[in-house]
Amino acid sequence: MKYMMIVCYDPAMESAKDDGGMDIDSWVSEMDGRGVRLEGHPLSPDDATTVRVRDGAVLVSDGPFAETKELMVGYDLLECADLDEAIEVAAKHPLARRGAMELRPFGAD
Repeated sequence: MKYMMIVCYDPAMESAKDDGGMDIDSWVSEMDGRGVRLEGHPLSPDDATTVRVRDGAVLVSDGPFAETKELMVGYDLLECADLDEAIEVAAKHPLARRGAMELRPFGAD
C-alpha cells in the first residue's frame, strides 16, 4: 500500500527535548535501506503560491496561509505492507517529535 507522508513542523517546538536520537539523514538511510521510502523531498516552509477559483475568477496569493501553527516542510512517498507499518515509519521520523506526520493512502493496488 502506498502512502503520502506529509511532514509538518511546529517552530514552537524547537526548544523541545529531542530524545529520538536520529537525524533526518539517518532516517532516510534506514527507510531507503528497508525499501519503504520511494521518494521524498524537503519543501520551503515559507514559499508557496495558492491558487483558487471563485465565481470564475482566478485568485492567487503568495505564502502558505494554512490555518495551523505547523508548517509543511516536506513529503515522503512510502510503500508499506499496511497502515501499521506506515505509522511505525512515520513515528521514527525525527520531526515527529516537533510536529506531525500526516499519512494519506493513495493509488490503486
